[in-house]
Amino acid sequence: MQKVSELDYLRMTGRQKFCYRFVLFFQNFPVLFLNFFRVKIPQWFIRQGRKIADIGLTIGRAMKYGDWKTRTSFVVFGFSQLARKQWLRGVMQLVFEVLFILYMALFGAQYLGLLGSLGTVETTSVKDEYGFEVKIVGDNSLLILLYGLLTILFILVFAYVWYKNIKSAYISQEICEAGQKLETAKQDMASLLDGQYHKTLLGIPLAGLTIFTIIPIIFMIFVAFTNYDAGHQPPEKLFTWIGWDNFAKVFNGEMAKASKFGYTFAMLLMWTVIWAFFATFSNYILGMIVSIIINKKGIRLKKLWRTVLVMTIAVPQFVSLLLMSQMLADGGAINELLRSWGLIDTPIKFLSDATIAKVTIIVVNIWIGIPYTMLITTGILMNIPEDLYESARIDGAGPVKAFFKITLPYMLHVTAPYLITQFIGNLNNFNVIFLLTGGTPTSSDFAGSAGKTDLLITWLYKMVMQDKAYGMASVISILMFVITAVVSLIVYNRSGSVKNEEEFM
Repeated sequence: MQKVSELDYLRMTGRQKFCYRFVLFFQNFPVLFLNFFRVKIPQWFIRQGRKIADIGLTIGRAMKYGDWKTRTSFVVFGFSQLARKQWLRGVMQLVFEVLFILYMALFGAQYLGLLGSLGTVETTSVKDEYGFEVKIVGDNSLLILLYGLLTILFILVFAYVWYKNIKSAYISQEICEAGQKLETAKQDMASLLDGQYHKTLLGIPLAGLTIFTIIPIIFMIFVAFTNYDAGHQPPEKLFTWIGWDNFAKVFNGEMAKASKFGYTFAMLLMWTVIWAFFATFSNYILGMIVSIIINKKGIRLKKLWRTVLVMTIAVPQFVSLLLMSQMLADGGAINELLRSWGLIDTPIKFLSDATIAKVTIIVVNIWIGIPYTMLITTGILMNIPEDLYESARIDGAGPVKAFFKITLPYMLHVTAPYLITQFIGNLNNFNVIFLLTGGTPTSSDFAGSAGKTDLLITWLYKMVMQDKAYGMASVISILMFVITAVVSLIVYNRSGSVKNEEEFM
């Protein structure tokens, strides 16, 4: 599709403009996707390189112009602060250095040394002198990888604290040379509860985010480069580094044909994207239409209709999905009812035929998703100025034209971040697929226990819980993260909510 001139674009009708922008976006998306890696990521590395250069300059100045107190701080953390009677800062930095040395000497160095091999001694069983089997515990690859990773992160934190210690020591020296007074421990404490209070409040959440999110993600990335699977279960069996072999099973044609991982990934990725698109926009459009109908003047019992829809939200989603899976089964209530009425002779395979099951999943998701969208859009619709609709009616616009010219643009402008969140959430929507079909029907063309209605997220679950293919599961997790992150960043940055934050056209 060729890009039209601005004059031709202005001559288009509202529907033609919408279709033109829609097609143009997906036509340009591959270019945007590639530019993200060719432009955005290199720019990020350039910015980080400049920051590292600034750190090097700061350390160089401290080494060249620093006094003996500052230079001693290169080895003894907090020495400059203690020498200049900044007791709180000095003690905290010195205690951190002592803890780091103890950790490395008693614990960290051992696992860091084994990280390259992930262990060499397997757990074995031998008979003692009385004929009883005795288990000799060997290395545990899983613990070596985990504690080795924690040690590396601790070293990085140590390097950061070392830099901040040097920078603080040199700044304190400059303040003293200028004849000014340094902050006391009491003033430091007061600052943490006043000017720096935001850092105090964010400390615990940041620690929780690091422990429960960032470290598991990094650990998962490391596992992707190992052969950790059902045949390599520590401590009985060690697993080792295998480099990019797991990724080759997805992207290398010859290996993908043998292992079926590449074909399975491509097919399930295609279905995941199709599912996410229809699950997101069908709920969004239909929920908006329901909200418009309920809010329309002349509609009676508006509170009743809203209450009925809201009550469906009160029922836990997994209960509704389990109930629907039983009703739509081959021998379920719906097939039995249709058979008793003489409408069918054989049961309709709502959940056991791949094509019908995919349509059924989308329809059921519409049923459970419309109430949520209705609630969200109701509040926004009430905030659209009525003057806009009055002006449109005066100009001869009907309800359909008013919807496409006023309602839909306004809603898209306000709810673009919500749409992106919903789309990414549907890419990782585990409940609907797992509770309705469980990924069935299975296929001999797919790897492991993957089924034709599986999303990437449910396939990932099966790889971990059933196939025990932890290394491949980590690869799929990484690919899912890259896809969702890049798509969300591109779409969000090109949405009107970001480009025109201060205005609505």
